[in-house]
Amino acid sequence: MNYTLHQLRIFLQITESQSITKASEELFLTQPAVSIQLKNFQDQFSIPLTEVVGRKLYVTDFGKEIASAAKKILNEVDAINYKILCYKGELAGKLKFSVVSTGKYVMPYMLSNFSHQNKGVDLIIDVTNKTQVVESLELNAVDFAMVSVLPKKLKVERVELMQNKLYLIAGKKGLNNKNLSRRKIFEQSPLIYREVGSATRAAMETFIIKNKFEVRKKIELTSNEAVKQAVIAGLGFSIMPIIGLRNELKNNDVQIIPVKGLPIETKWNLIWLKSKKLSPTALAFLDYLEKEKHQVIQDNFDWISAY
Repeated sequence: MNYTLHQLRIFLQITESQSITKASEELFLTQPAVSIQLKNFQDQFSIPLTEVVGRKLYVTDFGKEIASAAKKILNEVDAINYKILCYKGELAGKLKFSVVSTGKYVMPYMLSNFSHQNKGVDLIIDVTNKTQVVESLELNAVDFAMVSVLPKKLKVERVELMQNKLYLIAGKKGLNNKNLSRRKIFEQSPLIYREVGSATRAAMETFIIKNKFEVRKKIELTSNEAVKQAVIAGLGFSIMPIIGLRNELKNNDVQIIPVKGLPIETKWNLIWLKSKKLSPTALAFLDYLEKEKHQVIQDNFDWISAY
């Protein structure tokens, strides 16, 4: 056998994505290039690694065993590379983050300079809803998580990053009726929600219950971007974090509707398990964060103070 590390990485990504198309996107390769490498890799085994049923790709049991072995090999290769950098006196290793979906507007800025200063540090960032973020943290699958609401059942340490404000917003088309009262917005107009498990949805539902609004029409979408585009299109109103609305507010694509009790204010927090033994790389990131977070916030998020 004469398979390469490149083939191992491609096959592992295919097994994780369950799709050649998705694997090619994750690897920034063309679909034909991934298909060719999969074929070249498969040709070295007499037992099928994958099979296609009804145009859907499945990994065989043998393929899953090969994928498990490939993952171990690639982890060892990464470990060797990190050790080489450490011997050179450079910071090296992986940092894994799980970030709530609206946190994607914050976390990259907190990581940018640290990443540029430490070329040997690889970043893995999973963006999902709060429920999945907390689950990843609980399973010790990540080093850090970014949330606006602290999990009640886990013992965590935290670094407070910045304020998170949620407002009622509407698009131009949603404001055609100027005489619509605030109560009627909630009780007669379509309201656009995030999916169950989202902290934004939980905050919105808490506000509605507290004010005893009777919502008659709900629209549910599974990402912050989807909610934003739906509001711009005039599909309905929503309560959203302002952090993801900078350009839309500037271009007057959306407008904040003043409502008593809003904005809802929380804090973005970087958290980790209290019992977790952090790596030198993770500790270095926390040290960087404590020193630089205020400057990062001032440089990138000062615009929020205008609202």
